[in-house]
Amino acid sequence: MKIKTVCVIGLGYIGLPTAALLANRNYYVHGVDVVQSTVDTINEGKIHIVEPELDTFVRSAVNSGNLKADIKPIEADCFILAVPTPFHHNDDLHACPAPNIDYVIAATRSIAPYVRPGNIVILESTSPVGTTDKVAEVLAESGVDISLVHIAHCPERVLPGHIMRELVENDRIVGGTTAEATKATADFYRTFVSGEVLETDAKTAEMAKLTENSFRDVNIAFANELSILCDKFGIDVWNLIALANRHPRVNILQPGAGVGGHCIAVDPWFIVDAAGGSARLIETARRVNDYKSEWVIEKVKNTALTFENTHGRIPKIACMGLAFKPDIDDLRESPALFITRRLIADGTNVLAVEPNIDKFKEFDIIDFKVAIAQADIIVFLVGHKVFKGLRIANKVVLDFCNVTNN
Repeated sequence: MKIKTVCVIGLGYIGLPTAALLANRNYYVHGVDVVQSTVDTINEGKIHIVEPELDTFVRSAVNSGNLKADIKPIEADCFILAVPTPFHHNDDLHACPAPNIDYVIAATRSIAPYVRPGNIVILESTSPVGTTDKVAEVLAESGVDISLVHIAHCPERVLPGHIMRELVENDRIVGGTTAEATKATADFYRTFVSGEVLETDAKTAEMAKLTENSFRDVNIAFANELSILCDKFGIDVWNLIALANRHPRVNILQPGAGVGGHCIAVDPWFIVDAAGGSARLIETARRVNDYKSEWVIEKVKNTALTFENTHGRIPKIACMGLAFKPDIDDLRESPALFITRRLIADGTNVLAVEPNIDKFKEFDIIDFKVAIAQADIIVFLVGHKVFKGLRIANKVVLDFCNVTNN
């Protein structure tokens, strides 16, 4: 079956770039999102998220008539589910957060009335092992003859800030619930992916993405633990890592204020939840990275207390950056946002800075130059490009992302 029409469910950081790319490759793409303002923005040829080159792709796709957004699905040859897969937050700090696939289930039910024999249904959302089978189960419960439908998982593998390029160039892993589904889905991806499309089964594809992000999380945890130890020992962690990395077989990553984003801060918990206590290293790494944010909070509060005792007044603290990584506007699971929220909740006088967003519903966003001028303590939480090379005099500086050394 030749695919001509694609229905993409979820027009966020993965769904919209994917929809725009496909529309520019002469597919007719019907994008679906539950937020009406997002739908309206896209239909105007504009974007609601920050991602280099995405605006050009969306404008071209909409102007060509190949991309239309709506709040409801339509019949299509191929359906792509690109919705969030967070975890259920737990007040018990010792408990393992449980995966939340509610959005996947809801998205699957929304397309069920439109799925026809010969269609391809693809889950792109990073998901716990077994979720693709759950998609098939939900479709079957909704009256779809899944023996006549190709159902597969193809996890996204893109880096925010480089999405439009990596959607095309990166290798992709495709795993179907049947061998036929794997082949049909892989053939579809080969029409727009220049990287290699690797075929496997659905569960292996699901586990592969979780493994990739857990690998990153474990290695970042090593760097974050080193930073805590170096602070205790009075050692410059950035210099230490640079020296250690001169070994030909050592490549230590850079520490930060924690780990955030929709993948690395979430996906390892999917493995831990399913492992029943067997994923000890992965769980420990996840807890080390979460603890790093708590450690940063205490470091800032202790510095503020020292300032107050010395100067006889409560300091103003500039929290520099809220996004989960440099030069994007994505706040999902951001350690910087978590730290800023906690400092505000604890009564700290905070000036919040995020150059990639104009406003935030919880508190005011301050221009970084104004914040630096007004603050007594400058806390660098995210290494945005605009922060590098800043000359800061007569201020207390806490740099958790090595921005002042660049």
